[in-house]
Amino acid sequence: MTKKDFIALADAIRDHQYAASIGCINRTAFTADQIQALAGFCKDQNYNFMHDRWLDYIAGKCGKNGGKVAA
Repeated sequence: MTKKDFIALADAIRDHQYAASIGCINRTAFTADQIQALAGFCKDQNYNFMHDRWLDYIAGKCGKNGGKVAA
């Protein structure tokens, strides 16, 4: 998997988490354990994968490249 793939996966998770948070029908938020499992899988796919940065991006703590969150 490439960086582009990891960002696309994180974006899909963020969208899903948002939909679950506003009560969309048939949406249950991912648990922290599930997201950690996905992060582990990503690391297995590419040793350059930045586990903590990816988790921070999903949590909204940084932008796609680790920088500031876009306003």
